[in-house]
Amino acid sequence: MNQNNLNGKFKSLLEILLVSTRLGLTSFGGPTAHLGYFHEEYVRRRKWMDEKSYADLVALSQFLPGPASSQVGIGIGVMRAGVLGGITSFIGFTLPSVIALILFALLLKGFDVGNAGWIHGLKIVAVAVVAHAIMGMAKNLTPDLKRKAIALFALVGTLLWQTAFTQVGVILIAALLGFLLYKQHDASEEVSSKFPISKRVSVICLLLFFGLLFLLPVIREVTGSYWVAMFDSFYRSGSLVFGGGHVVLPLLEQAFVPTGWISEEAFLTGYGATQAVPGPLFTFAAYLGAIMNGWQGGLVATVAVFLPAFLLILGTLSFWDSLRNNPKIKGAVMGVNAAVVGILISAFYFPIWTSSILEPQDFALAAILFSMLVFWKLPPWMIVVSGALGGSLLTLF
Repeated sequence: MNQNNLNGKFKSLLEILLVSTRLGLTSFGGPTAHLGYFHEEYVRRRKWMDEKSYADLVALSQFLPGPASSQVGIGIGVMRAGVLGGITSFIGFTLPSVIALILFALLLKGFDVGNAGWIHGLKIVAVAVVAHAIMGMAKNLTPDLKRKAIALFALVGTLLWQTAFTQVGVILIAALLGFLLYKQHDASEEVSSKFPISKRVSVICLLLFFGLLFLLPVIREVTGSYWVAMFDSFYRSGSLVFGGGHVVLPLLEQAFVPTGWISEEAFLTGYGATQAVPGPLFTFAAYLGAIMNGWQGGLVATVAVFLPAFLLILGTLSFWDSLRNNPKIKGAVMGVNAAVVGILISAFYFPIWTSSILEPQDFALAAILFSMLVFWKLPPWMIVVSGALGGSLLTLF
């Protein structure tokens, strides 16, 4: 019986790995598109979970900081084959883009491409992609004047005080404002569901999440280790990202560009390249790590930036019912989500716009790429290829 159980477990894990890897190789289009791919594959085709359980899992992932699509994938793996299933699902979905971006980073380090036209084109791609993300997020996350005001506060604050702690402070203040302004929001409807994680496992994961968040900076100061500092910066960025993968851009930019660990040009080049690969946007960290410390740095950065998401999804599954039925918690999250819009607009201006749109022809290319993405709804890889070609053509004028 035990042997049969082991065989069944191995078979389930292998199936999860194969399916999630295929999704990791083909899921272009960002977090929203990823959730659509997951629904089609896991709910409609394979019937690993029902519609309600999937909706509950998506709601939890939207509630938490971190990459929503990755957290949904981890949750599906957990519900299918326990914690090992979650790890397997994460590896399959994430590894293809991690490998592609590490190879891209190593290629950049091996050749002098700093002034290449296609590099500038990739930076202009970032302008179009982030502008599109801002439009969608502003519509969904700031529908009323109160939340628009919170977003404006976040925009002004992060533009005028550009320090490593500004985003954290803005998010905390926005959470307090949301708590005060929306504490009676939608208090009537209660929902419940079952997730196969014990409260003991959840508590251990939450303790690890907060323990690393507060202890890593201390260890960093005490040891002076470059690798600890690098791990801490990626872990902190992954812990504070509310609102989707695009928001990791300003956090990573402030962690690594002002310190001189990576140039602004290399940073934005990698961000443009990340749009060309499938899988989660957080794999941008693999590129940054590889630029700084080769393939070893890429792997460390990947683990560090995704670890908070993994600990949080496992740590909150068993507590999700009580959290989402608390109207005060809902209000705080609404405030944080509104602040995320302001933070993203701030990052859109500096460093993305200021380092990419230098001439009228740059703006013209950005407008063309934006139209291709928003109005013609072309896939992201076509936008990236067009941006690289357009950047090369601009060097001829």
